[in-house]
Amino acid sequence: MIDIAHVSMRLTAGGRPVDILHDVTLEIPTKQMVAIVGPSGSGKSTLLGLMAGLDRPTSGTIRLNGLDITRMKEAELARYRRAQIGYIFQSFHLIPTLTALENVLVPLELAGTSDAGARAAELLSAVGLGDRVHHYPVQLSGGEQQRVAVARAYACRPAALLADEPTGNLDSATGRHVMDLLLALQRDHGTTLVLVTHDASIASSMQRVITLRDGRVESDEIVAR
Repeated sequence: MIDIAHVSMRLTAGGRPVDILHDVTLEIPTKQMVAIVGPSGSGKSTLLGLMAGLDRPTSGTIRLNGLDITRMKEAELARYRRAQIGYIFQSFHLIPTLTALENVLVPLELAGTSDAGARAAELLSAVGLGDRVHHYPVQLSGGEQQRVAVARAYACRPAALLADEPTGNLDSATGRHVMDLLLALQRDHGTTLVLVTHDASIASSMQRVITLRDGRVESDEIVAR
């Protein structure tokens, strides 16, 4: 369960305060698949980053499985995020000097996983990259890099997977393949999946669509099946 209560976010730009989010309140049940949509500048990525504990709101609280991450100290939050939250960036954010296998190994080794090498290889096979484990990011296509990022995000079996425009830098066919992969992993592992997207077809494949506009929740709808 992700419980967002009266969350607001204010930043300073050019010496002036800028309100990014205004009193957002949402509950996302365990295992639900949710799309967050809205125009550029509506606060989508900011909200996702707050859910991940990458930043702290100006006011309000965010609880993951009952734990208030907005009150955690940095070291505690880092441990919790590593164990419970997977995050996928639009621009992949792979470490360029590490191979695909080594990129997936990073969170596993930080978590002290005993069979880290086998787990990383298994994940890369699961995303169709069993023959590319020793390739560096520069040697992989955009779609392959994003699949490595998906494997890395799932490495520690997180309770929640958060994805910020995971297909935004991919062509439509490759983007659809990555989305099919995310949906299959969510189905197999029962992970709560929350993603930001501008793609209406991707949003419609989720169970729920939350629309933000000007930092506020404009609509919150269950997708008809």
